[in-house]
Amino acid sequence: MTEPDINSDNLDAPEEKPSRTTPAIDRAWTRWVEDRDEAARDQLIVHYSPLVKFVAGRVAAGLPAGIDTGELNGTGVFGLMDAVDRFDPSRGFKFETFAVPRIKGAILDGLRALDWVPRSVRSRSRQIETAVAKLGNQFKRAPTDEEICAELGIDNDELHKWLSTISVANVGPLDHVVGGGLDGEQRQLPASPDQGPDAIVEDQELRQTMRSEIRGLPERERTVVALYYDEGMTLAEIGSVLGVTESRVSQIHSKAIIMLRARMSAAGV
Repeated sequence: MTEPDINSDNLDAPEEKPSRTTPAIDRAWTRWVEDRDEAARDQLIVHYSPLVKFVAGRVAAGLPAGIDTGELNGTGVFGLMDAVDRFDPSRGFKFETFAVPRIKGAILDGLRALDWVPRSVRSRSRQIETAVAKLGNQFKRAPTDEEICAELGIDNDELHKWLSTISVANVGPLDHVVGGGLDGEQRQLPASPDQGPDAIVEDQELRQTMRSEIRGLPERERTVVALYYDEGMTLAEIGSVLGVTESRVSQIHSKAIIMLRARMSAAGV
């Protein structure tokens, strides 16, 4: 199998759901942008509201069953409203491309406010990350599962259980998942032109460092990251490609994210 490339522009490529653009919607954009017509704004929000359900469904696919999807839709609407308020059709971008990351960001902010990740999951993630960082510094390479187990004093089955529980917390774009971890304040949305040059440069530097550190991952972990974030495949689809179970892909994904955090922390990011 040829391993897909990690393209810096696609690390946070939004999933898009096409919306039918009509002359009435074009006129609504004109009335909203030029006249700030509130009725036109409401029309746009209603028209693009299926985007919220679409994004919420994608996010919910990686969450525990106890999370209320209705709450995800509710917080996602705020992201849609923000996107409508800030979108400038004259720049030539599709509204979906502009809106999806903002809807997703609002949903992720809502999840963080719920503080739904159990303390035990946070603790296990920290323990594995500490072990990976220590062993990586000692061996000057990515540690094996066996070496991580020896460092933690657990067996291979227990490590896989830990990785499976951690996987539910790794939700969102790669720079959110890696940059924030389970304890710190996660990065907000990727920099956009209206956030100023400093934010754009910082975001570009983060992506460049992340891309470099991804290349240093073991082949299996690197492939899962590429297929999941660059190609947009689900864990089940990746399992079919690699010939392993979805749960095993989930474990590999968790390990890859922890390794990336450790490597980026060591790189001073």
